[in-house]
Amino acid sequence: MAKQTGSIVTINKTEGMTGFVLFLSWVGALVYFINQANGFWEVVLAFLQSIVWPAYVVYEILEFFLG
Repeated sequence: MAKQTGSIVTINKTEGMTGFVLFLSWVGALVYFINQANGFWEVVLAFLQSIVWPAYVVYEILEFFLG
C-alpha cells in the first residue's frame, strides 16, 4: 500500500506474517511428500507436489462436499 504525502512516498507492507505461515506450510508439505519418496525422481516429484499442495486440499474439500 503506497501513500503519498507531499513529495514523499511511504510504502507499508503488512503481509509478513502471512508469508511466513505460507512458507511454513510449504516446508511441511515438502517434508510430508519427501517422506513418501523412494528414489531421486520421486523426490523431484515430491518437490513439485509441495509447490501445488493447495490444489490437493481444494480437490479433497470439494470431493468431500460434492462427492
